[in-house]
Amino acid sequence: MASLSDLRKTPLHSLHISLGARMVPFAGYDMPVQYPEGIIKEHLHTRAQAGLFDVSHMGQATLDGSDPAAALERLTPADIAGLKDGQQRYALLLNDEGGIKDDFMAARLPSERALHLVVNAATKESDFAYIADRLKGIAELKPLPTRALLALQGPAAEDVLVRHDYDVQNLGFMKIGRFRIAGAAAIVSRSGYTGEDGFEISLAANEADHVARALLAEPEVLPVGLGARDSLRLEAGLCLYGHDIDETTSPIEAGLAFSIGKRRKMARDFPASERLMTQLLEGTARKRVGFRVLDKVPAREGAEIVDKTGRVIGRITSGGFGPTIGAPIAMGYVMSEFASDGTELAVMVRGAARPVQVAPMPFVPHRYKRNT
Repeated sequence: MASLSDLRKTPLHSLHISLGARMVPFAGYDMPVQYPEGIIKEHLHTRAQAGLFDVSHMGQATLDGSDPAAALERLTPADIAGLKDGQQRYALLLNDEGGIKDDFMAARLPSERALHLVVNAATKESDFAYIADRLKGIAELKPLPTRALLALQGPAAEDVLVRHDYDVQNLGFMKIGRFRIAGAAAIVSRSGYTGEDGFEISLAANEADHVARALLAEPEVLPVGLGARDSLRLEAGLCLYGHDIDETTSPIEAGLAFSIGKRRKMARDFPASERLMTQLLEGTARKRVGFRVLDKVPAREGAEIVDKTGRVIGRITSGGFGPTIGAPIAMGYVMSEFASDGTELAVMVRGAARPVQVAPMPFVPHRYKRNT
């Protein structure tokens, strides 16, 4: 683990300190895990009104060239060429064996050729190096280290943001455009990591503090740290890279086949396409599933999942308390014959078998605004 002096700071670091945040090392950054209100209140407030998250540690970049979408399709099964102006898409960066190097967002801003990419914080340097190397001479990747990224999430997010730019109400889910938020030029997408309606706001680092303070001044908005960000995404059934998905995981095992474009399935022109299409047609030996924990002890990452005979048939990859549900929940991988909803299993917690039941995800319904 890096020493405190080695940790990088986002442009909002001073604001977090002034708000009384408890800071922790995360992906090489000094990040807020919670504020004085506490994780549960931050979580529930985001579900009820709006939470503001600092996600400036994520990696932002542009990919340009004569046809950047066609170039990027060499590395992902997503339909990037099919992106329309003002549209964003969830995509997977694959290795040559079809394992997931990262999940990311790719967007085509209106009337702009270059694609806008957002990748995970812990993998951004390796992602950017991989993309630049594999697409050398075909497309040019330009990291954007001087940009910040904020996420405003929750059912009141639109009401808050339209006070700063009325036109953001016209953005539907997974749409993107250029706006002015609190006077600052910004790239705004209607997306997020909570299962709630919301926005991600990319802007110059020197504008981040001003914009964040303007949004926090709105009565519906509380600052929210990494703790609630994790519990919100777990309730929403969303994967965390390095935990629920990694280079040993295929998109089919992870339940992410939706990210493979229909045209790409037909063409089979993406990394390890034959292997992944075989998995899609014939099934996989294991599957990612959700779990309801049937007592009060949370099942944490790494815990073994066992059948009624005590045989290990999988492992938990994410787990914790779901504040909206009021009970522990988890997700993980099990042998496919145990993946049906309602299957009763057990998870090993401190040497004891605790009852769990396979449950559909998301645990809390998504509430995205899907207008055109």
